[in-house]
Amino acid sequence: MRVLAIDQGTTNTKAVVFDDRGSVLARASAPLTTDYPHPGWAEQSAKAIWGSVQAVIVDVVAQVGVPDAIGIANQRETLVAWDSKTSQPICPAPIWQCRRTADASARLIAEGHDPFVIARTGLGINPLFPAGKAAWVLEHIPAARDLLAQGRLRMGTVDSWLLWNLTGGAVFATDHSNASRTQLFDTERLVFTTDLARLFGAEIACLPTPLPSDSLFGTTAAGSTALPAGIPIHAIMGDSHAALYGHGIRTPGAVKATYGTGSSLMTLTPARTASQHGLSGTIAWTDRHGTAHALEGNITVSAQAAAFMAGLLGLPNAAALSDLAQSVPDSGGVTFVPALAGLGAPHWNDAARGTVAGMTHATTPAHLARATFEAIAHQIADVLEAMEADIGQPLVALSADGGASGNGFLMQLQADLTGRAVLASSVEEIGALGVAGMAMAALGRALPPGPDARRFTPRLEPDARAQARARWSAAVAKAKA
Repeated sequence: MRVLAIDQGTTNTKAVVFDDRGSVLARASAPLTTDYPHPGWAEQSAKAIWGSVQAVIVDVVAQVGVPDAIGIANQRETLVAWDSKTSQPICPAPIWQCRRTADASARLIAEGHDPFVIARTGLGINPLFPAGKAAWVLEHIPAARDLLAQGRLRMGTVDSWLLWNLTGGAVFATDHSNASRTQLFDTERLVFTTDLARLFGAEIACLPTPLPSDSLFGTTAAGSTALPAGIPIHAIMGDSHAALYGHGIRTPGAVKATYGTGSSLMTLTPARTASQHGLSGTIAWTDRHGTAHALEGNITVSAQAAAFMAGLLGLPNAAALSDLAQSVPDSGGVTFVPALAGLGAPHWNDAARGTVAGMTHATTPAHLARATFEAIAHQIADVLEAMEADIGQPLVALSADGGASGNGFLMQLQADLTGRAVLASSVEEIGALGVAGMAMAALGRALPPGPDARRFTPRLEPDARAQARARWSAAVAKAKA
């Protein structure tokens, strides 16, 4: 059996074909760009997203032929709005990083609505989530209200947009993991609700049908891609959820971190859990075994910080920055807080701004480079500590994935600053592996449990770790101010 996993991310779209042993038979990638038309805004072309999917499918089909089934893992919290009659987007898609609804979110919090929203959705009110973006589209895009009145408006996360196009407009649906990230979805009743929509100024009439993650979502339509008609789409999950599944984590007690543009840490919980430490309750997935709940912490700018600092220092890429960082034994007292779009979990401060602290005449570009990689690791450590506080027990190891997890220098820093072993997956496309595994499970096959991993153990003495963490906390406080 061969499953095509479409891994649609922020910086690129990947297609990976796996066999039922978890081996990669083919892979392809297509880049994407993000536009920043105003301060705090971040958006992508929905047509370009779909075009990138079509392109990678052409590539892998040319390599290995037609797959037996499809799974979709996707960037989350990005909102696409389109006309069902024409299948054309009505505006650029505000992505998860977009902060255009920050003022509206702050007003709702000031009015005291946060506890109600958290109780229903597990998510604190924040511009990250699509609820406010849907309200923004209805208010600011002239065509939106007219299309809504005609029953032609469709709004959904990226998975819904891809499913719509793959099926030639025959299916408008999402899975429970993506639905749980909209802030319009009751994670106990597993439905979109009018009271949440009314609070934000959104509408549920234009939202997709939420289904279990291992559903048969539909089949491909002729002419939509290089695939023939009739290929079943048998699994959908948000990319972070798919990564957790791909690591083979099925029970509470383990945590994974996905290092991407932003980062996501996720750990399974026995039941719906309301965080008291700045995290989000979410649905990991639903399948034939039931609903798997989780706690998650989302970091807004993570590995992207390395690309940002590389640009400032005139270096060609993050790899060059890593080489520079390793030329010094420490950061020389320099701390960089990459709050380039505010701070996400567990701080949730939209007003925070990026800061560099602790520079002296002895500071060199290498110290700034090292401080950047330390910042990535410190942010992960912040979320890990919040998780442990919420669940009341230690998480003994961290499973890592995403592009930056291939950097052994960063993974060692991560082990040092968390005081935990780090298991870096040997499979870079762990989200793709996860959704392929979900699709195979739905078809009665089972992948081997979890990929091989490189193990990094802490080397930093506890006192030195505590000093580094205290210096980081002080720098975060300055960034918030």
